[in-house]
This record gives sequence, structure tokens and C-alpha cells, in this order.
Amino acid sequence: MASARVEVGQDLETLPILDLSQLDQGEEARAAFLAQLRQVTHEVGFFYLVGHGIPQAVIDGIFEEARRFFALPLPDKMQIEMVNSPHFRGYTRIGGEYTRGEIDWREQIDFGAEREVVTDPDAPAYMRLDGPNQWPDALPSLREVCTAWDGYCMAIARKLMRAWAESLGSPADIFDAAIGDRPSTLTKLVRYPGRDGRGQGVGAHKDPGMLTLLMIEEGKGGLQVEYEDRWIDAPPVPGAFVVNIGELLEHATDGFLKATLHRVVTPEQAQERLSVPFFFNPALDAHIPKLQLPPDLAERAPGVRQDPDDWNHGTMGENMLKARLRAHPDVAQRHHADLI
Repeated sequence: MASARVEVGQDLETLPILDLSQLDQGEEARAAFLAQLRQVTHEVGFFYLVGHGIPQAVIDGIFEEARRFFALPLPDKMQIEMVNSPHFRGYTRIGGEYTRGEIDWREQIDFGAEREVVTDPDAPAYMRLDGPNQWPDALPSLREVCTAWDGYCMAIARKLMRAWAESLGSPADIFDAAIGDRPSTLTKLVRYPGRDGRGQGVGAHKDPGMLTLLMIEEGKGGLQVEYEDRWIDAPPVPGAFVVNIGELLEHATDGFLKATLHRVVTPEQAQERLSVPFFFNPALDAHIPKLQLPPDLAERAPGVRQDPDDWNHGTMGENMLKARLRAHPDVAQRHHADLI
């Protein structure tokens, strides 16, 4: 694999490419990767990741399983409709999710770490997010394929978190206690159907958590990232993840690392686009440590960027519950009316 290409500037037209395998190629290559990682997530907040080690057959397999699921008759998909889950797990039909109050033109299935339901009445409201997934009877292989994908992504995310810590002058294990053995993960299989006029597949937003690994079907554009007050296209690079940080990691670095607005434009009529985002976050009740940046980095930290109608918290659970209640008002109304 060629060394990573990092070109950032006002004329940036697409995302930089980083090679995760450099971490295991000796001290010089490792130092170069850490410097590149720090640079691109300070300046852009997004990058392509190659050298991650997931076999192409596994990548092809998750997309084939997604196609099988979305090809099921609607009643089979509606068997696991998200509105049946107080934990925001399951299937969402087209038009069933909102970003900034506007309908997203996509269908999807959400699954996360399998947890026992929290029954303690005194537990924080965000602990309601823990619970079991829903899996369709008509496609029993889906659970195995998705669980395996979750494991691959988990290993990459842990490796990246330790690299970020080290690149910012902190011990590599500084996030380990917050992540622990119960990280909060969420994976989506997403289908964007084409339509006349295109429009909002997913509206402009920042991810509320720590780290996102996104795999996009080859040859299918639509993702756009805000950079220097303009939108740049981020088409898929074969076999590469698109990686971005969320608000929680921006919070931990006083804004040195940048959570960036991004959106998806729907495909043209008679086309479709599949993607598989994986969201890696600490335990719901964990507080993320504020990093003590070296002086030369601290003076370049602008503070946490706040949207006028948004806010940011130091715990994953508060951030995630905020996002889920807004995105799925039907689930919120049925199961969490006391919170809205």
C-alpha cells in the first residue's frame, strides 16, 4: 500500500487519504501517520482510511446482506419497525427519520451492542438506549453478518482512538477507561433510493458521538462535507472507510479536533445508493476526559463550536439521547413522552 496522501488547503477538492497500516511499519511510518491524523482532523475533520485490514470479501458481504434485507417484502421489514423498540433499534421506512426537522429520504436498519434492558427507575434517562436489537425472521443470516462487521469495526476504532490520544500528546490509553468493555456502538445499513429532483438523503449535521467509520458502496457518490464554507464531494474510494470525528471528541480536545457538518444528496431517479456507517462511542454513562494539549496545540484550539440550536455534553448518553429523540419523533412519542 502506498503511503498516505495528505493535501489540505483552501483548494481542497476531496478528502485526504490515510493508511492505518503505517502504525505497524516502524517508528518513522508510525510518527508520520500520527502527524497526518492530527493534521487532517484538526483542519478537515474527515478523511479516507485505507490499510485497515478488512478483507474485500467481508466488505462485499455486508453490502450483499444489505441488498437482501432491503429486497424483502415490506411486511417482513416492518416486523422489526423501530417504533416497536424503546431502544431505537430496527427498521425505519423511507421518510421515517428527520435531520434538523426535515425528512431524510432513505430506509435503514439500526443495530447496536446487545445489552440487557436497564430497569432501575433512578437510572439516567439515556440508559434507556441500552437493550436488545430486532432481527427479521425472513433473513436469519443478517444477525451473524452484522455482528461480525461490528467486531471488525470495533477493532479499527479502538486502534484509531489510541492513535489520536498519542498524536495529541496524551497517553495512548487515556480513553480506555471511558470506552471500557461496554462501548456504545451503533451500525446502520442504509439505502438511499433515487428520486426526481434529488434533495435531502440526510440533512446537514454533525455526529454527536466520538468516531464514525463509513463504508460506501463503490461508484455511488452523494456524501458532501463542509470545508471552508463550501461543500466538497466525498465519493467512495474502493475498500476505504470515510472517517470522521463527532462532537464528543471535539469536546475532549477543546475544539482542536473538528466535528464537521456533512450531508448526503439522494441519487438520481431509478438509481440507489447503499452505505454502512458504524458509530463508535464510550459507554453511555462515561465522562470523556478533557485532554491536556501541549502548548503549541492548545493555542490552536478554538473551543467547542456550537450550533445556534444545539448543545454539547461531556457524556455519550446525553449526546446520543438528544440526537435519537430528534431523529425519531415517533419512537420518542410512543416510548419517551416524558422526555419531550
